[in-house]
Amino acid sequence: AVLATQFLPRMVRAATDAGSPSLHYRPLNGDNLRDMARRKMHHGRDIFLNPMGIPREKRFWQVLSWKLFHKNAYGDFLDDQPLAPVSIDWEPVRAHRGVSVTFIKHSTLLIKDRDRVLLVDPVFNDIFWFIKDFTPLDFKLEDMPRPDHVLITHGHYDHLDKPSLATLDPGTHVISPLGYDSEFKSVGMTHRTQLDWYESYNDGACEITFLPANHWTMRNPIIGPNRSLWGGYLIKTAGGPVIYISGDSAYFDGFEQLADDYDIDLAIFNMGAYAPRWFMAPSHMNPAETVQAFQEVKARKLMIAHWGTFQLGDEPVHFPPNDLKKALDQKGLSSSCTNLNHGESYFF
Repeated sequence: AVLATQFLPRMVRAATDAGSPSLHYRPLNGDNLRDMARRKMHHGRDIFLNPMGIPREKRFWQVLSWKLFHKNAYGDFLDDQPLAPVSIDWEPVRAHRGVSVTFIKHSTLLIKDRDRVLLVDPVFNDIFWFIKDFTPLDFKLEDMPRPDHVLITHGHYDHLDKPSLATLDPGTHVISPLGYDSEFKSVGMTHRTQLDWYESYNDGACEITFLPANHWTMRNPIIGPNRSLWGGYLIKTAGGPVIYISGDSAYFDGFEQLADDYDIDLAIFNMGAYAPRWFMAPSHMNPAETVQAFQEVKARKLMIAHWGTFQLGDEPVHFPPNDLKKALDQKGLSSSCTNLNHGESYFF
């Protein structure tokens, strides 16, 4: 079982029992995320727990049902998925004196913060031979600004990719959730800072805080899930803007608490692999939920990642931006979106 209910704290079990059976998250029922983290409610016996997530004991059979018996509602559009090689002119990024965010591919972001560079979830090539890469890189990696910090959100293979990490200087500082010792040791990256939820790293100019997310992780199905932690990041840049990176997360009723703690300029939500909802809702937000979460964190600008590269859900890789636009239009929020394509940069 991915999450055994008996291992959860009593108050979280009560919240589950009290919640609607249609919900794909455990309602917080007024509980404070920061207090939950302080009390280590996400720490179990040899595994990590998701206090906001629903039990996943039947997940294996759901995967089989999805892959073997489920008809893809987007089937007529799958042949239209575009191959979009990523070409980036890095000179404007290097020359910019303030803060910029470059969307490289999938969930890989490069944040230029004055004289420092942060690289988030680097994935430069395909992750499995049977999953097509629709955004192959069309630039030399050595032309990319060298990262000072690499931020990893969690251990799923489309976020922690050892071949991609191996292309970086092994002395690069890595900021990651708790765990993952063997993964980073195997690529020679031992200069690490491991963070629990709400713990921070400060390099003297920018401050990086690791935040909760409604997700899970696994590297080896034999060892089992949640042996390491997962989450998102809040970055108070040296240049001034505050950037929130959700990491992979299902919707849950805790985003408004982030607005109470942080004044966010740009919220970057992972929005891809959201269909079919009966299977994906406990792991990833759809466009309507992304807009709701954006409103709740009260960020000034919205950006999405985790789309366009790998078809991990039923929806075609190029559908998320258009689906998001429709959801934003319904709320009158279209002007709040940065609309970055792969290889493009947003300059503060």
